[in-house]
Amino acid sequence: MTTQSHTGVPVDSVELAITGMTCASCANRIERKLNKLDGVTATVNYATEKAKVTFPEALAPEELVATVEQAGYGATLPPPPTSAPSGDASAAAEPDTLLALRQRLLVSAVLSVPVIAMAMVPAWQFEYWQWLSLTLAAPVVVWGAWPFHKAAWVNLRHGTTTMDTLISLGTLAALGWSVYALFWGTAGVPGMTHPFELTVERTDGSGNIYLEAAAGVTTFILAGRYFEQRSKRRAGAALRALLELGAKEVAVLGPDGVTETRVPIERLTVGDRFVVRPGEKIATDGSVEEGTSAVDASMLTGESVPVEVGPGEDVVGGCVNAGGRLVVRATRVGGDTQLAQMARLVEDAQNGKAQVQRLADRVSGVFVPIVLLLSAGTLGFWLGTGNGVAVAFTAAVSVLIIACPCALGLATPTALMVGTGRGAQLGILIKGPEVLESTRAVDTVVLDKTGTVTTGQMRLGQVIPADGEDAEQVLRLAGALEDASEHPIARAIADAARDRTGALPAVEGFTNLEGLGVQGVVTDTADPSVSHAVLVGRPRLLAEWSQQLDPALQRSFEEAQAAGGTAVAVGWDGKARGVIVVADAIKETSAAAIRGLRDLGLRPVLLTGDNAAVARTVATEVGIDEADVIADVLPADKVDVVARLQREGRVVAMVGDGVNDAPALAQADLGLAMGTGTDVAIEASDLTLVRGDLLVAVDAIRLSRRTLSTIKGNLFWAFAYNVAALPLAAAGLLNPMLAGAAMAFSSVFVVSNSLRLRRFRPG
Repeated sequence: MTTQSHTGVPVDSVELAITGMTCASCANRIERKLNKLDGVTATVNYATEKAKVTFPEALAPEELVATVEQAGYGATLPPPPTSAPSGDASAAAEPDTLLALRQRLLVSAVLSVPVIAMAMVPAWQFEYWQWLSLTLAAPVVVWGAWPFHKAAWVNLRHGTTTMDTLISLGTLAALGWSVYALFWGTAGVPGMTHPFELTVERTDGSGNIYLEAAAGVTTFILAGRYFEQRSKRRAGAALRALLELGAKEVAVLGPDGVTETRVPIERLTVGDRFVVRPGEKIATDGSVEEGTSAVDASMLTGESVPVEVGPGEDVVGGCVNAGGRLVVRATRVGGDTQLAQMARLVEDAQNGKAQVQRLADRVSGVFVPIVLLLSAGTLGFWLGTGNGVAVAFTAAVSVLIIACPCALGLATPTALMVGTGRGAQLGILIKGPEVLESTRAVDTVVLDKTGTVTTGQMRLGQVIPADGEDAEQVLRLAGALEDASEHPIARAIADAARDRTGALPAVEGFTNLEGLGVQGVVTDTADPSVSHAVLVGRPRLLAEWSQQLDPALQRSFEEAQAAGGTAVAVGWDGKARGVIVVADAIKETSAAAIRGLRDLGLRPVLLTGDNAAVARTVATEVGIDEADVIADVLPADKVDVVARLQREGRVVAMVGDGVNDAPALAQADLGLAMGTGTDVAIEASDLTLVRGDLLVAVDAIRLSRRTLSTIKGNLFWAFAYNVAALPLAAAGLLNPMLAGAAMAFSSVFVVSNSLRLRRFRPG
């Protein structure tokens, strides 16, 4: 869509799909390259692998693609709307990079295991074992590590270095020196062995091979990249799930007002009249012209009670018609609908969320250049002291090999695998390592009410009979009449009546009165020859039949409404007989969960689209301070509330379950979705609580913090191993088996430390 910039120049915008990025520095490089073009403003998101670009109308979009490609990466324009209206076609056409990475990892692992085993166990070193090691390791280093070599080359062309540079140089140097030692040195002689000795001695290196280091580093780093890519791939699923909420087809009314034609939703235009039958989704935003019904908007608004609509009232696309037939005139279609706007909110929140980089990525900008300089300095020093090319090259290569982050490749994925595996057993799904950093800093937890603190389903609260009336009779007759209705409030009353009183009486002449309630004739179960003309609904309905509530019932009705319940009046045979109250039931574990959150040092905040009375009642029952209750909140406002808390300096976690919560879940520093909620909320979150129990949120934060501590401990010891061994390598004192043993020890330590997470206990 063409707009104007602040300078008055017509500008257009486009979203490019970017390929080839391996770290956040890649995204920064592309962003800088695009922003150098005149009039271009670009934001590149590494997590979603997309670039949002605003550019002058005179600039062809293909020039943007060419600029990205000049930087060494790939970019594709979005497909035309007619070919892929949902935006999924382009994604389907792209190669499955995750599957390719998985295949590369599996093949490399199969080839690497025997290489590492033979190098570390001298008893397995048969006469020509070193040549088998070369045969197995070479494909791993060349083909398996190809993504690292390619990224290192791209970085080199642009004068930068990353961890890919170190991995590529180290593995190629290890392979290259091993090939030299095998063909031109003494390592290729039959019967050569690497004895398992922890002695330190200076050697010319001609009898040493480093194939296990080259293959092992490649495989371990591939494993880390695979798990990172898998978590990143899920980032765009929230948008796809959100768009899938919309109707796919719509019944459009013809000019005669009778003929219906079912057409794809893309053909619907503003002003069209369409039909929505009970149980169907409303196709798009519009205004009701005919019919009355209860519309279930909980998926979008979080309201637990369906909204009554009639002629002249607005409805939102994606909501479900829970009652009668509606004729709606479309007022907004396509990208202008509230559903589409919410999709954009999710995407914008994801783009705006700070992406915390792994510790290895953060230090690599300094670590890698230092290692490269140290390796070059080592080579120059030994050459200058007259020790010969072999000794100098051995020491220089040793620096690169020992600096290669073998344990770093295990530090994050092993802890993540164990932590997430234990979490899955407890009903907690952690999406990726970047999620964990937020849990330590979180100080505020925003809780959606409906479906999170409460069950999200209407339940019978009270039956208040008038003086002299039987509460069971009031419930039985009201339940019998409401049993003929599909309204959620009616279902709650009917189900409770059936549970308490057994089979419900027969009903004749059932009538649904628009916006007022229902009426009908109910047979008395005690005496089938007796029937009662029953009314259930608003007090105004009973008043029209001269069945006013007495002062006591009126007071009970008003108190129930003020306390957050939904009250209906019941009358029969010319007299008001009682009031029935239904409410969204609070989950049994919610109060204990709030106490648990407070014990973790977190401040709970209740956020809801319901009215203030309902919100205060729920907050009081579960132990949330009244000052921390925010009610009457629209979907877009939930994002604003989270953003406001963040601007106040708070680190915010959000717990929710509905579509309306998805943007706020994405905006929050940590998003937790109840597994009983919608796919959109789950995909937009960082943590999913499968059991739908708020107590699991407490365990999720505890487990996440424990997993993060384990990862940081792993990273510390992995780097400590590198830092401690580098001086030995530079001094030319690094025995290959000593290096292998140290590398093995660091890897075993990382794995063992991660396995401690299996002992995590809830509560």
